[in-house]
Amino acid sequence: MPYPKLDRSRLNIKSLRERKNKVYIERDHVPAGQQPQNLTEKGSALIAKTADRIRKARELKSSVMLTFGAHTIKNGMAPTLIALIEEGWVTHLSTNGAGIIHDWEFAFQGQSSEDVRENVKHGQFGVWHETGYYINLALIVGAYEGLGYGESVGKMISREGLQIPEVTRLYDEAAKIMVADPDKAAAAIDLAGVINRFSLKPGFMAIPHPYKKYSVQAKAFELGIPFTGHPMFGHDIIYNHPMNHGAALGRTALSDFLYFANSVSKLENGVYMSIGSAVMSPMIFEKALSMSQNLKIQEKKLIANHYMLIADLAKSDWDWQKDGEPPADNPAYYLRYCKTFNRMGGEMHYLTADNRDFLLSLHQALNK
Repeated sequence: MPYPKLDRSRLNIKSLRERKNKVYIERDHVPAGQQPQNLTEKGSALIAKTADRIRKARELKSSVMLTFGAHTIKNGMAPTLIALIEEGWVTHLSTNGAGIIHDWEFAFQGQSSEDVRENVKHGQFGVWHETGYYINLALIVGAYEGLGYGESVGKMISREGLQIPEVTRLYDEAAKIMVADPDKAAAAIDLAGVINRFSLKPGFMAIPHPYKKYSVQAKAFELGIPFTGHPMFGHDIIYNHPMNHGAALGRTALSDFLYFANSVSKLENGVYMSIGSAVMSPMIFEKALSMSQNLKIQEKKLIANHYMLIADLAKSDWDWQKDGEPPADNPAYYLRYCKTFNRMGGEMHYLTADNRDFLLSLHQALNK
């Protein structure tokens, strides 16, 4: 017998209009030209070196990847992230599920960041209709369209809506391709089931996003730059909504991991930057690099000249590039993300910095 499951359909789901938010994007965004506040001379020198490596990577058409935790979006850094891709400096952006959500909420309502402590106490944290409904629906439609996780949400924001197919067409299509492409057929059947369950009308579903100029994933979609989302099941508030569909999340997130891995495969002479991501970034990077090395070795090649800059708030005086991995009795040993990246070959540096200061300084250094 299966274990009993919590019934999400019984939740008292409220509208986002009722939620108090702490961040207002028009008020709190950081202009790309703002001056950084707290960088040390050593930090500035490291950022200048990173900018030089990025210039070289772009000349050689190697990947320049920027992976970040959700606070980078919540801190209002969209203008700088958008500038970095518009100006051609960064070829790949990636974040976790929460980063996708904050970016979408800013585009949809201009606000994000609820009071977690207060709302958990009242059984309301993450139990909001629009976020769960629209993001999950975008992923279900995106899975059917063969899109990735960030790409699906970015497309919805950019086009300010979703195209809902006819159910009969979906079932007919699934029947025709069931043998040749069973995964595509399953995605079509899944979407048909959701359309029936939620009584969705076929045609274009308009979803206004009045603040979409602040959406990094929408701009990336428009520019054709990969913006990949790397969620973990149960980590994000969209799992609280009955629209949530595990198969669609799995399909779109897997596509994004393979997009990410493809960019990693082009990191020879390239640059990988990880900002404020203690778990997601190092974990996906090590698997993607291992697969990429496997393929390169079959070609009698190797990714060996990649440059990695890891930026976070935790203090560390350990020189990872010069001294390698610290002994277990040194606190730096327990900066797990540093340890992981240090084991990835190439050249790796760690910078203690606020993500706002780092990104502002990097962007300005690149445009000197």
